[in-house]
Amino acid sequence: MKRSLQDIASEIKARLRGSHDAEIDGVSSLQSASPNHLVFVEDEKHFTAAVKSGAGAIIAGEFAATLACDKPLLISDHPKLAFARVAQLLRDTGNTSEHGQAVVHPTAAVSAMVVLGKGVRIDARSVLNEDVEVGDGSSIGAGSAIGKGVKIGSGCEIYPNVTIYPGTTLGNHVIIHAGAVLGSDGFGYVRDRKSGHYEKFPQVGRLVIEDDVEIGANATVDRGALDETRIRRGAKIDNLVHIGHNCDIGEDVVIAAQTGLSGSIVIENGAILGGQVGIGEHATIGEGVMLGGQGGVLPNKILRGKGVAFWGTPAQPLRQYLKQLATLAKLSKKSES
Repeated sequence: MKRSLQDIASEIKARLRGSHDAEIDGVSSLQSASPNHLVFVEDEKHFTAAVKSGAGAIIAGEFAATLACDKPLLISDHPKLAFARVAQLLRDTGNTSEHGQAVVHPTAAVSAMVVLGKGVRIDARSVLNEDVEVGDGSSIGAGSAIGKGVKIGSGCEIYPNVTIYPGTTLGNHVIIHAGAVLGSDGFGYVRDRKSGHYEKFPQVGRLVIEDDVEIGANATVDRGALDETRIRRGAKIDNLVHIGHNCDIGEDVVIAAQTGLSGSIVIENGAILGGQVGIGEHATIGEGVMLGGQGGVLPNKILRGKGVAFWGTPAQPLRQYLKQLATLAKLSKKSES
């Protein structure tokens, strides 16, 4: 569905230079752009290529305000962010139901006790159990299973084959990619000292996912054991990440692929975890900490330092870690000589 550049400029708070009547229906790279597409450039060295591309319009920084251009320009102080917002705006526009009615595929199994908002889409072979609520404009992908009492906010995108266990709550504008499992039992057992056998500790808590969270394909997030696991607003979780029971993931946290979190971990606001990070139970990663790929944090450990990069296992400040590597390299050379 096309949107006028004038409307888009107003939505993303950019200045429009050129035709106010021009319309676009998609975003693209410079190499594959067509006349209905919008592209972006962040620096002047790529501006000529954008002008010569097949794109119908360009988002650029203030540097382009006085440059010659035969295409409409949207001037923004953060072109890449503006470009991302346009992409989301076009997506939301395209997903809007003309009549505001929910569309349920005939092969979907939807309980009579389910509440569906306006413009909801339920794809083939999905199963929605009793007391599920799905907010306006949300969609449930093919083959997904939504457990009893699950609450899904507005504008959510649940991709195919997602499993959401009973009692889980999702906020607004949450994206869950294919194969993710939300709200499953945590890995909690009690060992009988006499027999040596393990017995299951109650896993009766819940999972709460706040607004604007994105969870990648085949990620798993466990419910709380007795209380809750919570993923706070704006967190971004990559593919194949595991988050154990009772974890509290802060706002705008970023967790890269194949990271594993044990139970009862706190990740404070704005922290960044690289790929294949492993964190032991009851550890705390402080606000704004950056933990490099394959970093390891021992149980009960606390890492503090906003903007400080930690690396290695056990994780330590990057400078200290690099000094240790340099020392080991020197000792290795001495031993070889």
